[in-house]
Amino acid sequence: MKIKTIEEIQNALQAIADEMGIEIVDIEFKQGREPALTVYIDTENGVDLNTCEAFHKAIDLPLDELDPTFGAPYTLNVSSPGLDRPLKTKRDFEKCMGKQVEVKLFAPMMGRKFFEAELVAYDGNCVTLKEKKGEIKLELSKIAKINQAIDFSSLSDD
Repeated sequence: MKIKTIEEIQNALQAIADEMGIEIVDIEFKQGREPALTVYIDTENGVDLNTCEAFHKAIDLPLDELDPTFGAPYTLNVSSPGLDRPLKTKRDFEKCMGKQVEVKLFAPMMGRKFFEAELVAYDGNCVTLKEKKGEIKLELSKIAKINQAIDFSSLSDD
């Protein structure tokens, strides 16, 4: 199935997102028996079902006009990126600066493939983590996944 570029889709939706105070975190299109366009969104206060529903309604008509699949049917999903979403953009890294992150490497470094430490620097090519033992600089090309660490104790209602 032929589809328009993610950049074209992002450009068509950006003004609506800006007006609603929503950040478009990622857009992905999955092909197959049931093609789906998923727009991942975030806000300063997080995302709930009402936010997803409101944004879905707001972008439905503009997407019909854009016709991202050139007339082929698809399902539109609007979703939160999730607590454990990978850090991808400069903005993602900036938002996590000074926070605990989890890093999984493709291959062991210093005998380890997993690090949990404070993110203290990002330069586009490397991240610097601060552990009790000191700082570690890791090249992004060696990182399989990096995401903000989830502190489950802060998620409880107690």
